[in-house]
Amino acid sequence: MLSRCCLVLAVAAVYACAQPALPDTPAGRTFKAWLDAFNSGDRAQIDAYYRKYQPAASAERDMPIRASTGGFDLVSIDMSERLHLEVQLKGRKGDGIVMSMIDVKDEDPAVVAGFGLRALPRGVTAADFKIDAATIPRVIDGAITNLNEFYVFPDTARKMEEMLRDRQKRGEYDSVTNGSVLASTLTRQLQEVSHDKHLRVDFSPVKLPTGEPGANPQAAEQNRRQMERLNCGFEKVEHLAGNVGYVKFNMFADPAVCGPTATAAMNFLAHVDAVIFDLRDNGGGQPKMVAYISSYLFSKRTHLNDLWTRKSGATEEFWTLDDVVGKRLDTQPAFVLTSSRTFSGGEEFTYNLKNLKRATIVGETTGGGAHPVAGHRIDDHFMIGVPFARAINPITKTNWEGTGVEPDVKVPAADALATAQKLAAEKLAALRQ
Repeated sequence: MLSRCCLVLAVAAVYACAQPALPDTPAGRTFKAWLDAFNSGDRAQIDAYYRKYQPAASAERDMPIRASTGGFDLVSIDMSERLHLEVQLKGRKGDGIVMSMIDVKDEDPAVVAGFGLRALPRGVTAADFKIDAATIPRVIDGAITNLNEFYVFPDTARKMEEMLRDRQKRGEYDSVTNGSVLASTLTRQLQEVSHDKHLRVDFSPVKLPTGEPGANPQAAEQNRRQMERLNCGFEKVEHLAGNVGYVKFNMFADPAVCGPTATAAMNFLAHVDAVIFDLRDNGGGQPKMVAYISSYLFSKRTHLNDLWTRKSGATEEFWTLDDVVGKRLDTQPAFVLTSSRTFSGGEEFTYNLKNLKRATIVGETTGGGAHPVAGHRIDDHFMIGVPFARAINPITKTNWEGTGVEPDVKVPAADALATAQKLAAEKLAALRQ
């Protein structure tokens, strides 16, 4: 009879052997390199992975996930192509399932072009991802209809329709039986034509709510509670050496819900001599919150940005607010920290302040997404996010779509805070002379 210790080891060995083998492809090898580094929990090993395969990113985002999951075990391989891989993972500290995908460029070593992790709702199983043959044409038709009606560039929408129809005629989707795989495949193909990072098809294993977004009071209440749990994206507010204020927030949430949180953060910094905004992990959000926070940095009403909507042809202007709660920081030197992960509304905030010469941008070129997006329900499980408008800066008469925002001082994202602190100290010393 096996001892208890030997039995545990034997079961662990069987479980480890039961894990599927990652394919010997550029995508498979690169994902294995990430998974091995991630599971090690060693910051130096994870950093080494990013330097080799994904230099635009860093271990910064992985460490909190590693701490909460204890690492991942591979459950299944849902889709495997030479340069694309989709898998399911299980966290070692719980029973939650995470879906992950990776796209790599055909280089040696492969460079990561896209990577994602998505936690699945509790109780969802692999069976919830199965789709039948009738689903595929319905989803493609729905995507095309919404693109032709709403997408910001009609000519590009027609090109995307032609591409999808051509692939459909060739039977490229006939063997797809997984809803998440279909969504990610369509997203990748649509972005290859549009080069628009906001455009995506999404799949939900649970039934999507009906009705217009925002019309469901229950959904609105759930969103409010979620924002409260996330502290509206505000991660840290503090006073650094030399009376320099620092605020890190990772989204521009709806000011109708999160205005008081933003006000509290800015009021905490009311008496600083300089201020640093850390947007290195800011993925965007509401233009109204961009204007809300920007209002603290100007003494008078200032034109920030315009949004032109393709369907209506209308242009909406965004200006700073006439009044703010608390004290303005309109004379203090301002700095914005950026990374390649800074996106959408985070880029607008950066782009606005750069062109108004109100802040010094420190870090990396941002992600390059300037088109606001709206979600459209296709059926019970698929929706498409369609960029419906384009930003028009009142100074440059253009935007950062596809190019990102270039920093004034270009340094690796990991070095941006220390660099900004040094610049702030130098600026304040010069002002005191």
